[in-house]
Amino acid sequence: MWNEVKLNEMLTTPSEALIEDIKKIDGDIMILGAGGKMGPTLCLLAQNAVKAAGIDKRIIAVSRFTDEIATKLLTDNGVEIIKCDLQDSTALNALPDVKNVIYMAGRKFGTNGNEWQTWGMNSVLPALVCEKFRNSSIVVFSSGNIYPLVPIHSGGCKETDSTGPIGEYATSCLARERSFEYAAHKFGTKVFMYRLNFAVDLRYGVIYDIAEKLMNGTPISVTTPVFNIIWQGTANEIAIRGLLHASEDVEIMNVTGPETLSVKAVAEELGELLGKKPEYCGDESDVAYIANSGKMLDTFGYPEITASTLIKWQAEWIKAGGRALGKPTHFEERGGKY
Repeated sequence: MWNEVKLNEMLTTPSEALIEDIKKIDGDIMILGAGGKMGPTLCLLAQNAVKAAGIDKRIIAVSRFTDEIATKLLTDNGVEIIKCDLQDSTALNALPDVKNVIYMAGRKFGTNGNEWQTWGMNSVLPALVCEKFRNSSIVVFSSGNIYPLVPIHSGGCKETDSTGPIGEYATSCLARERSFEYAAHKFGTKVFMYRLNFAVDLRYGVIYDIAEKLMNGTPISVTTPVFNIIWQGTANEIAIRGLLHASEDVEIMNVTGPETLSVKAVAEELGELLGKKPEYCGDESDVAYIANSGKMLDTFGYPEITASTLIKWQAEWIKAGGRALGKPTHFEERGGKY
């Protein structure tokens, strides 16, 4: 049932809402940091939406492009790519000026012990990008980690809640936000702050992490007992459509699914589908990183792909021998060390 071609097709087929919205986006779209987990399918999704809308618009993917499979996906499908080290200021400033930017560049894993590198990517680079693209509308990928841990039955943090990052990575993410916020106030740059809580692609994600531990017979930590997820296809659509909501007043939005999922409940359901009995470790906490997605749901509607469907698909993907990206989320981390 499953193969990589089918998965990529599902992730990059635009909805009618996206097709209509991309007609309203004035100018070309550049995706900075397009070579990561979400970037390649986001770029292809935007390209397919442009084709379906019957309009003329450049989709420009910018990255170092070290993943040959991701690069081939884009080039085979006609997405324009520019190989660029964004931290090279000469290369950054040589990029073409565009009216719309989706900023996905960031560093998380490997922060512990190399904090300066994370701050360089997450704080210094955004300031340079703001200078270069001060006249653009910018969707800025951020993280739910900038919020504090909250009670698991609270419904999650809202956009109006105070931030409370724990650790160097989360603090540097808040610094990234502040750089773009500064540009909005200083230059009138239109900004849409996109605070993501765990996108899911069957090749990676929290559900994959739990399933992998099941298959390996590894105990599953319940120290962080709940989490939020959203299908990557939906998350990418919101990133593109978010360009229409960018504002010099800085529009902030949590991007995640409506459910607060239990680690144990997901593990038990996956266990039944995969024929494995879960084992657990750690003591369940009464606080976690969870976000309230009410604003997103009001703006963009409810995701068509539910958490229950994603759990079923994940089991089928593993049974079919589907490829893994080898990039665990470490969703259970609570001390901010990555």
